[in-house]
Order: sequence, then C-alpha cells, then structure tokens
Amino acid sequence: MVRRYYGLPSLIALAAFEAAARHLSLTKAAEELNVTPGAISRQVRMLEEELGSPLFLRRHRAVELTREGQAMAMALRDGFERISSTFRQIRSFGGQAVVTVGSTMAMANLWLMPRMGSFWNLHPDIVVDHVISDHPRGLDRPDVDLRVRYGDGEWPDEFSAKLYEDRIFPVASPAFAKAYPVNSVAELTHLQLLSVEGPDWAWTTWAEFLRDVGFPDPRLNVRRFNSYVIAMQAARSGQGVALGWSVLVEPLIEAGTLVRVSDAEIVAPQSNFVTWSARRPLSPQAELVKDWLVALGSLSSTQASRLPISLEQPARRRSPKA
Repeated sequence: MVRRYYGLPSLIALAAFEAAARHLSLTKAAEELNVTPGAISRQVRMLEEELGSPLFLRRHRAVELTREGQAMAMALRDGFERISSTFRQIRSFGGQAVVTVGSTMAMANLWLMPRMGSFWNLHPDIVVDHVISDHPRGLDRPDVDLRVRYGDGEWPDEFSAKLYEDRIFPVASPAFAKAYPVNSVAELTHLQLLSVEGPDWAWTTWAEFLRDVGFPDPRLNVRRFNSYVIAMQAARSGQGVALGWSVLVEPLIEAGTLVRVSDAEIVAPQSNFVTWSARRPLSPQAELVKDWLVALGSLSSTQASRLPISLEQPARRRSPKA
C-alpha cells in the first residue's frame, strides 16, 4: 500500500464522519452529502477500522460520539473551517471580497435589509451574501462569517458583540384596534392572539408575556405561527394581536400599518448579538461589516433606518464559552 503523505485516512470517510458527527445523525449526513445512509455508515466503519477505535455508540435510531469521536470531530471541524476560510479568501482575490451574514427571516426582513443599502452604497467593493434560517442550528455553517442572533451572548466557540436590547408590547392593525379597543390586560386576553412558537424557539409567547405583566391566564385564544414575519403579516391584515418587538415593529408603527393596543410591555428576556467563530480570524472586510452592525445596533430603530454614513465602532468581544 502506498503510504499517504500526511498519514490521513480517506478524505471521503473523514467528510462522511464529520457530517454525521455534526448532525449526530447518519440520515441527515446522507441528505447533506447527497448519498444514502448506508454509504455514510460504511465510510464511518472504514474509518473506525483504520483507527482501531469506535467513533460512535450506536443507539436505537440515534448515534452518540465516543471520547475518540469527539476528539476527531473537533479536529475535523477546525480543519474544515480553516480550509473553507482560506478557500473563500483566495477566491475573492480575483474579484470582490465576500462577507456572509446569517440571520433569521425576521431579522433579515425587518431589521437588516432596510438598512443594508447604506452599507452597499458606501462599500461597493464588498459583496454581502445572506444565509437566512429560522432553524436553531441553521446558521452554524462554516461559510457564514457573521451571525445576527438572539440569546444571552454565550455560544460555544463563538465571540459575540451586543447589538441591542429590546422591549415587547402588543400590536395590531389600526382597524382591529379600533374595532376591539383595549382598556386593560384582562380585555386583551379575550381577543384573538397571534403567537410565534416552535421547538427550541426563542420568541416570547403570549403565555410568558402575560405571566410577566402579572396576568397569567391559561384560557387564551391563540393562533400559532413558526414565522415572525408571517405573524406580523397576519397582524397587519387585521387578524389579531401580536407581540411586537420594538426595534422590529417601530418602522411598521411609523408607517401606520401597526399600532400599539395596550400600554403593557416587558423588557425582552435576552438581547440581540452579532457572533463569529473563535477558531478562525475574520477577514478585514468581515471586521468592517461586524463593526458596522454593532454601531447600527447601538442606534434607535428610527436613527438606524436613516443611517447616512458608515459607522465603525470597535465591537466589544466576549470570550467563547468554556
């Protein structure tokens, strides 16, 4: 057998194992790599045989990484991310620099897109690509340089810089608010409520909001959505009362398509951040976009929507979670 220069096993087997380890699923790895689960399983077993150690513990309809599997998965993830970063940097040398920003649909639609024009006008040499996903792990991809996300500021292997805190209050269309005037929180609970909910979801629900304003009521008339953008569309069309996140809905209130229906409000439990990998440095162009996002987040929604110039404040860094 010809000895491989780096002493590495099959790169196909390594790619198959890395995908399976990342998803903790042979089926999802197969979907990503466009092969069958059986092909992924064979590649992983070949790798285990060459190593002489099991990488997965096979459970019923699930897999779990062994200690050796965790070490291998971490090494592969670091290596693939560095390769991906270098590849993208070299690819951009012959043309425009590319920075990829990931966000949820709500953040892209209601916060980022209305403000990106000012950045593009000031920096035509930088292409900003967008990855949009409402899945909890949908933005954890090596091709995403910056992630705009909601949370406590602590993500494994990520640096973070705070963008802004938010407030939450009930909103509806002007016609709905006129037809169903609200004089108390008790009256609010009798209306059609529009709630954004889903597995591993971070949006505050109506039950949580009412609990925090001191009026828990289990008998709510709730319609549920797994998309904040669609919930806002339903509210604007007069279908009920939604929870408005101030920075996202203030432009809609200013435009007259939504109004507040109650003085009740709470501070959002967590905040919005921009995050980036702690394992690989940002390109100069990505640093510029990150600092622009941080400065943008420090402004009010009205100020930010009229942003006339590039803002480049240094971002506050946080250490990655241990």
